[in-house]
Amino acid sequence: MNTQTSISVLFVCMGNICRSPTAEGVFRQKVIDAGLEQKIHIDSAGTIAYHVGHPPDQRAQKAAMKRGIDLGPQRARKVSSADFEQFDFIIAMDSDNHYELAAICPSGHEHKLHMFMQFAQNNRATDVPDPYYGGSHGFEAVLDMVEEAAEGLLAHLKERDLVSGQ
Repeated sequence: MNTQTSISVLFVCMGNICRSPTAEGVFRQKVIDAGLEQKIHIDSAGTIAYHVGHPPDQRAQKAAMKRGIDLGPQRARKVSSADFEQFDFIIAMDSDNHYELAAICPSGHEHKLHMFMQFAQNNRATDVPDPYYGGSHGFEAVLDMVEEAAEGLLAHLKERDLVSGQ
């Protein structure tokens, strides 16, 4: 992690090939656009190890690329309890993964665990649905949700003076 980094964010879904890498990519682009890439460290992980080392799902990559976001360099990894020591925000994409994260969360770090959609301003959904078993339209819908929640998360960090501009 960069020594200038003031905050760190980890997005988590089940396999780390659809939703969390999409959130990582979208949030990273918003952070770059805001000129805060030296201030915010961003990563993603999954609650299962099935896809470790794999790139994001091709459908997620294709949908993100249509919006100018390249997910290709990312590789899946499994979340660990050590991530609660290293990250300031551990953000679950849905309630099932929130439950899995809460189960491995070390005592005293519970305040770091959040639901991603809590940061969305207008969307009242609590979970970002898993698009894996659906068609390409599901990946587009996930991107819409992720973009809104990412904007809200960045606003949240700025409002609380957790990050500041250059």
